[in-house]
Amino acid sequence: MKKLSVLIPSAFALTGLALSGQASAKFFEDTVIGERPAVEKHMSQEDIEAGNLHLKKIIKHGKVVFDARFNELDGRGRPATTGGGAPRDPHGQPEFLRTSGPDANACAGCHNQPSSGGAGDFVANVFVLAQTLDPVTESISPEFSNERNTLGMFGAGPIEMLAREMTEELITIREDAKMEAAYSNMSVTKPLEAKGVSFGSITVTPEGKVDPTNIEGVDWDLIIKPFHQKGAVVSLRQFTNNAMNHHHGIQTTERFGENTDPDQDGVENELSVGDVTAATVYQATLPAPKQKLSLNPIRRKAAREGEQLFSEVGCNSCHVPEMKLASREFSEPNPYNPNGNLKVEEVSELLTWDMTRFNEGNSLLKRHRQGAIIKAFTDLKRHNLCDDDYNHFCNEQLTQGSLIGFASADDFTVPGEPRPTEVFLTRKLWDVADSDPYGHRGDLTTITEAVYQHGGEARDVRDEFFDLQQEDRDKIVEFLKTLGVF
Repeated sequence: MKKLSVLIPSAFALTGLALSGQASAKFFEDTVIGERPAVEKHMSQEDIEAGNLHLKKIIKHGKVVFDARFNELDGRGRPATTGGGAPRDPHGQPEFLRTSGPDANACAGCHNQPSSGGAGDFVANVFVLAQTLDPVTESISPEFSNERNTLGMFGAGPIEMLAREMTEELITIREDAKMEAAYSNMSVTKPLEAKGVSFGSITVTPEGKVDPTNIEGVDWDLIIKPFHQKGAVVSLRQFTNNAMNHHHGIQTTERFGENTDPDQDGVENELSVGDVTAATVYQATLPAPKQKLSLNPIRRKAAREGEQLFSEVGCNSCHVPEMKLASREFSEPNPYNPNGNLKVEEVSELLTWDMTRFNEGNSLLKRHRQGAIIKAFTDLKRHNLCDDDYNHFCNEQLTQGSLIGFASADDFTVPGEPRPTEVFLTRKLWDVADSDPYGHRGDLTTITEAVYQHGGEARDVRDEFFDLQQEDRDKIVEFLKTLGVF
């Protein structure tokens, strides 16, 4: 039997350590003992743009920020601001509150299934829009907030890039229609399609205004917003800036300004621009989920047959198995970022990397010279899954933002409308084996339950599924259980 070998420092080595004590002391001269912030060192955006930091170092720091359990020395808490950033009376505000926030110590406190960056249990549900209330609310009633389950961030980088490419395709269609309408002095209507997904059609007047009447499943600005279940957040960076203030009471300098203390907690510059870049990069480089077939031959065979049945009943019409990316390169920041988030014109150099290299072991497959294939099982489009018989997914009462998106109301022929409460982005299924519970509220415990509640636009497919024999339904479920964060 072999013995485990353990290296023991020699006397010479220990002497060497002692001899280097002066240099070591200088290296650690900034060390703080006792109480200290969870994020002790901040990252410089200037160093990132200058190329002074290797991507792996940026990712490592991003994980520190994502996993950090913030404390009062970090600036945890926001007594003088709401979760939306609006000022309020700081006196008597709760330090933690599950509904209105701050409601978490760390990003990984909710995003942890099966590991840091993943989905969350029902206990990790968030109460969207309650964070903006002043005074805060302790009620979880749907009249005050939209309760939603925490989604996983694995594969978020490819998802953001897919949304960007789809956005570019849709905006190109709009701009072509504007040119044709101006040239012909007549209104022009064009179908809206990106990556094979139809978003209805668009009509542009000779004056350049958009008639959004027939736009489907996306905001009228045609920017695909792949984050939040309502499709309300355009980038991981925006998601991070929002969440830091909302959930932790941590104000980022790019959102709230340098050397300011808007929440009056006594701490300035709580997270730097570079810190947010690092946290964004960490999430963007989390490996994409992939398929892993069971070693059990019965389950393996069932999953292969279930994949075929998945398409035959029509599940793939919205849960599109794969889409092609024209580029496998991620770039930060996002060109469609709204105000309050770092923009392309504000950086000297974009931070870029090949997603097929730094998302090792994921489901991205190289395609040709430049592109990649993303197997996320989504169309990144909003759908209404409710009808008179099945309306489980129509429980929300509060609208989240406007269909105008980031555009101006003057760009359209009709007044802006709120995003409908009954529509949600098609859920990505590539992590379905590790993202239970299901449904936007996380109140469905099995895949079959979630399928059962599909009404509205998915009613015909739902009925096709339940018209199958039980064995065939089980095969589809078995196939879906092969998709996860392995």
